[in-house]
Amino acid sequence: VTIIMSDMQKAIALVIETFRKYSGREGDPTTLTKAELKELLQNELGELVGKAPDKAAVDRIFSDLDSNQDNLVDFAEFGRMFICLTTMCHEFFNTKK
Repeated sequence: VTIIMSDMQKAIALVIETFRKYSGREGDPTTLTKAELKELLQNELGELVGKAPDKAAVDRIFSDLDSNQDNLVDFAEFGRMFICLTTMCHEFFNTKK
């Protein structure tokens, strides 16, 4: 059975897939450690966040995302970052008209 997904459904699936690609490399498959988040940022968002975010920047991003302070970033916490980046990109491209 072939499922035809809309572009929005494909985008959602891709965000979930990308999170899963990096989560669990160091333990829990439902969360990102700081090292996993850094790797995701570098590999998937390099041009947006800089090819090699420095340790202080990664620490700050991780701390901001880890709202429950369990030293892990779950999908809901990651989702907030994704929404913020999407909003920033939307604003950037809207000013380029």
